[in-house]
Amino acid sequence: MSYLISAAMDPVKNSRHTWQIATIGGFFFIFGFITWVNGTLIPYLTIACELKEWQAYLVTFAFYISYTALAIPSSRVLQLTGMIKGMRIGLVVMAGGCLLFVPAAYTRYYPLFLIALFVVGAGLTILQTAVNPYITLIGSIDKAAQRMSIMGICNKFAGIIAPLIFGAILLKNADSLIVELQSMDAVEKKLRLDRLAKAVILPYLILSGSLLVTAFLIKYARLPEIRPSQLIGNSIISETKKSFLSYRSNFVFGFIAVFCTMGLEVIAGDTIANYGLYQGLSLNISKNLTAFTLASTLLGYLLGVILIPKIVSQQKAYLYSSVLGSGVVILAVVTSGRASVACVTLLGLTNALLWPAIWPQALRGLSNKTLNNVSAILIMGVAGGAVMPLMYTWLSHYTNNRVAYLILLPCYLFNLYYGTRGVRETSFKHKI
Repeated sequence: MSYLISAAMDPVKNSRHTWQIATIGGFFFIFGFITWVNGTLIPYLTIACELKEWQAYLVTFAFYISYTALAIPSSRVLQLTGMIKGMRIGLVVMAGGCLLFVPAAYTRYYPLFLIALFVVGAGLTILQTAVNPYITLIGSIDKAAQRMSIMGICNKFAGIIAPLIFGAILLKNADSLIVELQSMDAVEKKLRLDRLAKAVILPYLILSGSLLVTAFLIKYARLPEIRPSQLIGNSIISETKKSFLSYRSNFVFGFIAVFCTMGLEVIAGDTIANYGLYQGLSLNISKNLTAFTLASTLLGYLLGVILIPKIVSQQKAYLYSSVLGSGVVILAVVTSGRASVACVTLLGLTNALLWPAIWPQALRGLSNKTLNNVSAILIMGVAGGAVMPLMYTWLSHYTNNRVAYLILLPCYLFNLYYGTRGVRETSFKHKI
């Protein structure tokens, strides 16, 4: 049986919302830290494993494709275990993936790094399938985007510090390292790259241990298990009256929106280091650009917390973000050098309020019988983070790294359509 927290919780549980939101915020911090390390891993593995640019972007493919492959199985796991135990399982799986970085580093075997990333992504898939609907439903649906923005702050704050920490560890004196490697013979170069690859071992051992400790401690967090017989949208509808197919067009569009939004976020965050190099910046500067992009995203989430829903509705914030993103992409393409890099950094701001607004719109009106399945389908849309960077690389091969950012425009235009659709549906319901 599927389970779901009621949007209208009793007063006792309402008094615990702050603690529950803070706990789930800790999960989003974990998401952000592990996810946005990829922005540093791409240039790091490019050097350590002597990769071509398109091969380096298999990092994002291996990580995000696990969401598509395992989202439905994850929903089944959650049905069997419940949300809380499922979260713990996800943490343990992630810890196992982090441990795989040890043999990958010792062998400097790129496919093993990709397998490790896939396993980490698998654990994150279980967590994401649980906590995204969890935080959406823990209070009023009209403030769901605000709560998701708070989660985004946790996620992106971790995303800011992760590349800074890992960049300092893995790519210390990166420009000098590149010059040093060019002057070495084959034997010396192999030994130096072996030593570079092993630099990843200690950080991932620490990550693995932290995840296992978190998995153990979560049972003491007093998070309520998700209850049956409740619905999204402050109403209760019999499972027999509402079927999975009743809202298929809504969540299908939601799936596409998630696909587009993840593509937007990952391209903005994970391609910018290489793009900085393309625009003539040093690697010592470029390795930190992901952190600047995520700082821009963090600003967007802060605006979301302040503005939604008092000043602007979550649907309109979604629309404004899509329009602004389209404009920034065009500016990134028509400018060059540091100005163009700055525009890509600002894409973090334009992307911030897209993800928080998708979930309440896509899940609105669903019964507890269909929620886990729909949540899993939406999570499958995270494949956009796997596919879009490869499409960007393909387009850059036939044009250049700057013009290739035009691939983001169709994604913003679809989100603009989806946001307009949400505003129209909300207005119609209010009239009724």
